[in-house]
Amino acid sequence: MSIEMSKPVPRPGILEIAAYVPGKEHAPGVARVYKLSSNETPLGASPKAIAAFKAAADNLERYPDGQARELRGAIAAVHGLNPANILCGNGSDELLGLLCHVYLGPRDESIVTEHGFLIYKIQTMAAGATPVVVKEKDHTVDVDSILAAVTEKTKIVFIANPGNPTGTYIPVSEIRRLQAGLPKHVILVLDAAYAEYVRRNDYEAGIEVVSSNANVVMTRTFSKAYGLAALRIGWMYAPADIVDALQRVRAPFNMNAPAIAAGAAAIRDQSFIQDAASFNQLWIEKLTDAFVALGLKVTPSVANFVLIHFPDADGKRAADADEFLTSRGYILRAVRAYGFPNSLRMSIGPEEANRGVIEALGEFMGRKA
Repeated sequence: MSIEMSKPVPRPGILEIAAYVPGKEHAPGVARVYKLSSNETPLGASPKAIAAFKAAADNLERYPDGQARELRGAIAAVHGLNPANILCGNGSDELLGLLCHVYLGPRDESIVTEHGFLIYKIQTMAAGATPVVVKEKDHTVDVDSILAAVTEKTKIVFIANPGNPTGTYIPVSEIRRLQAGLPKHVILVLDAAYAEYVRRNDYEAGIEVVSSNANVVMTRTFSKAYGLAALRIGWMYAPADIVDALQRVRAPFNMNAPAIAAGAAAIRDQSFIQDAASFNQLWIEKLTDAFVALGLKVTPSVANFVLIHFPDADGKRAADADEFLTSRGYILRAVRAYGFPNSLRMSIGPEEANRGVIEALGEFMGRKA
């Protein structure tokens, strides 16, 4: 006998997913607001990317190139890759979702780290699989903890390198050790959303590891250093078999024409990216030193944000600081959902915003900035 339901019901597990909540944007009643909650670049997009976007407006009646050949070719030329191993998507979020859709199912598991990007859990659960959370060490991915959690159910391991919201990274030697310790059928996903900002000799975004292994993929984004967050452009470098599998299920026109044109122009303008990275490095150091001088703890970051830890004292906790800063027009990101209930993440902003936060936190902490 069939059971009649009063309304449509999602399949089991969907309503257990905690919806992703982006960084807030508004400070009611404040005339000048600086949004420092979403790791957006303060330098905007390359003028060449903006010009390409505007030029694409002349042909909006036409479908975009479903293979994004111009963008894939530009990425391949800049990074020295084979375009056949590149897949572009509507932000790297789409590509992460496709990986879960294709390679995970009920009774499967993915491994994520305790402070990893929340999308990994969301997409794993959306595929009907189970995310297994492993501990980090000093807010940094711990390879040994990951390897200890691998079982016959493990199908994907997600690594954000650098991490978000921590800003920490693991060197390429540890990435190689992790890959070597995984079963050959387990996909290692290296999410290198902030790779353009890293200035460390022992860091490698993933190109080398993907090129020499059949079970590693790297995802990248144009939303951070390239300043194209509004266009949602992501790309993946992966073995041919994985690209082929994802091509079979992705939407046929998953990228719009202006995004393809702007992305191709943006990645060709590497001098703009170098300027963005230099500005970021300057202010990562200035902000870290300033906050430590105020008596705050800061997790060392190689990305375009800093994770600030507040004292466990009445009136001085992260929630109090968040309210204080918002009232002055500085919007930071609360990161309780990432396992940091008493911390705020601050994106590197324009100079006046960075100086303003230093001054405001000095007032909040009762110290001279």
